[in-house]
Amino acid sequence: MNRKTLVLPAVAGLLTPVLAACGGTDSGSKSGDAIVVGTTDQFTATKEAPAPLDPAYTYDTSTWNILRPTVQTLMIVPKNEGSPVPEAAESCNFTDSGSERYACKLREGLKFANGDAVTAADVKYSIERVLRIKADTGVATLLNTIDTIETRGDREVVFHLKTADATFPYKLSTPVAGILDPESYAKDKLRDGFEVDGSGPYTLKADVKNNTITTVTYTRNPTYKGSLEVNNDKVEIRAFPDADAMGAAIDKGDIDVMIRTMSPAQIQKLDAGTDENVDLVDMPGLEIRYLGFDTDAPTVKSKAVRQAMAQLINRDELVSKVYGTQAEPLYSLVPATITGHSNSFFNKYGNPSVDKAKSLLTKAGITTPVKLTLHYTTDHYGSATKQEFEVLQKQLNDSGLFDASVQGHPWKTFLPSELKGKYDVYGMGWFPDFADPDNFLAPFLDKDNILGSPYSNPTIQHTLIPQSRREADRLAASKSVTQIQDILAEDVPILPLWQGKQYVAARNGITGVSYALNSSSVLQLWELGRGASD
Repeated sequence: MNRKTLVLPAVAGLLTPVLAACGGTDSGSKSGDAIVVGTTDQFTATKEAPAPLDPAYTYDTSTWNILRPTVQTLMIVPKNEGSPVPEAAESCNFTDSGSERYACKLREGLKFANGDAVTAADVKYSIERVLRIKADTGVATLLNTIDTIETRGDREVVFHLKTADATFPYKLSTPVAGILDPESYAKDKLRDGFEVDGSGPYTLKADVKNNTITTVTYTRNPTYKGSLEVNNDKVEIRAFPDADAMGAAIDKGDIDVMIRTMSPAQIQKLDAGTDENVDLVDMPGLEIRYLGFDTDAPTVKSKAVRQAMAQLINRDELVSKVYGTQAEPLYSLVPATITGHSNSFFNKYGNPSVDKAKSLLTKAGITTPVKLTLHYTTDHYGSATKQEFEVLQKQLNDSGLFDASVQGHPWKTFLPSELKGKYDVYGMGWFPDFADPDNFLAPFLDKDNILGSPYSNPTIQHTLIPQSRREADRLAASKSVTQIQDILAEDVPILPLWQGKQYVAARNGITGVSYALNSSSVLQLWELGRGASD
């Protein structure tokens, strides 16, 4: 087994892979020609969320990764990352100096997989549908700078924006801006179930048991036209109940590739070189974890309670006990590798201190111990989440200032409950839609935020976010971005915890593995192939 680490140079806050492939010469899985990818992510349709694969509804990285191979977007972030490039579009660009008008021309002869022509009217229909449905997941907020959409013939579409938005090309590269066939997607109703249709490089077929996906099969779409080079004819994504089951499958050769989420112990074992048939690739990631607060809930309504938690939590201890070298402490919602990052929480609170936390609560007249429950999801972010929350619980309770308990919930009930405001304190993760500081701040702080949080700061929403988006040079946006981070450290509607690396494991003979995930955790299945590596 060879462990391969990607050393990626930072360019304007983005990360660019430089290693082309990994693997040897073994035959890989026993599943015919399909490259089989294992995941512990669960994809379930429930009464609360009956349309888990509708681009107008879903807003989590794992489900977006199911959509991307099938639902084509106008733009796409290239495998080397950096600025988006045209995908379904032949060309796209701002046509004014103020970043308020964005025009795209579709590729000639573009078709959906069923043979229907893709037109500018379909683009307009698809994006207006998202804004009309305005799902409670908050995914529509990504497109909230759009004012009107104009079509010019069958191939040209123009987006007129309410305000300047230099990040708009990135937003058009995300599945919420996916181009849909009006024949398959009603304009004002979500599409329930697990069918997905589009014009991307693959068609999709989901095998489902008890309203949960067991396997997704992608077959190369012969009508596809776009910027991607597809290196295989068929890929399967197979869902496993836990990391141990997924690990056993790659050991037996039942799967070729293992993505999120491997356990810390699993990663350590592969890193030690104990399996000569499996390579481990680690690469920079932009995943963050944080605590969210219902700032209207009686237990945490007082800012002093949230500040006291920020003063007590020991990120170094949390990371070392649970994740080791696989994560690092984070003192802002903006990761350390993104331009505009500021250690705002460390600047305000410094090292953990019981005395300082007690002083905050005493000055606010808060009776201690403060009783509260920390909620987490048991099956979405990996098996180590339970231990993580037990460490957080102990840190708070050992101070004598809190009486914290923890409760775990499966993702299918956790997310709808969080969105309905049923949890006072809850743990979440964030994998960015694109690698820009705006995407680590605006989704949580802008109007109609993705958490359903009652927290609202007019200065952030009406001044700082628009101000940062006006800067085409993203380095110039740092001043506004830093101010937002400082306000967050003061108000603590969200408490950042750590930033993680990401890992992919693959059996020998699978190529393109180093591009299987980019730094934003976008799964690029088309990069995978079979054969001797470089």
